[in-house]
Amino acid sequence: MKILIVSDNHGQSKELYAVLKKTRPFDYLIHLGDTEGTDRMIRREAKTPVTIVRGNNDFFSDAEKEAVLTFGNCRIFAVHGHTYGVSMGTGRLMEEAKKRGCNVAMFGHTHRPCLDQSDPEITLINPGSLSYPRQEGRRPSYIVMSIDRYGEAHYTLNYLER
Repeated sequence: MKILIVSDNHGQSKELYAVLKKTRPFDYLIHLGDTEGTDRMIRREAKTPVTIVRGNNDFFSDAEKEAVLTFGNCRIFAVHGHTYGVSMGTGRLMEEAKKRGCNVAMFGHTHRPCLDQSDPEITLINPGSLSYPRQEGRRPSYIVMSIDRYGEAHYTLNYLER
């Protein structure tokens, strides 16, 4: 199974369309918030099941604030992250994910990609931002999660050229 993970397109669609085209085929799309009104377009263009969580700039979205998803051996806690103070650190987010029995915590909000597997109990994932990246080099980023036949997850952090 192939899962596309994106975040923080902030109403912009150019980079999102490019990632959808480049990554196809995929089986599921997770958007970690700040779609800013592009929810319907994302659901339509993904052509697969989609989970979107509401970000701090998704004022009129009816998306849930949090989601718990299971793929293979992965139980995922998905949030935008602002309500867990991820800009100041990921400790609260990781505690909450563990409380919910999750072994993966996914978040957006910081616009900086993160793929941290240093904690044996939980994998921490942030795909970065498609439209307004803040990491060095400022390249739009996303993550592809693959679930192998044993239910184990493998992750690839990817960048778009501008």
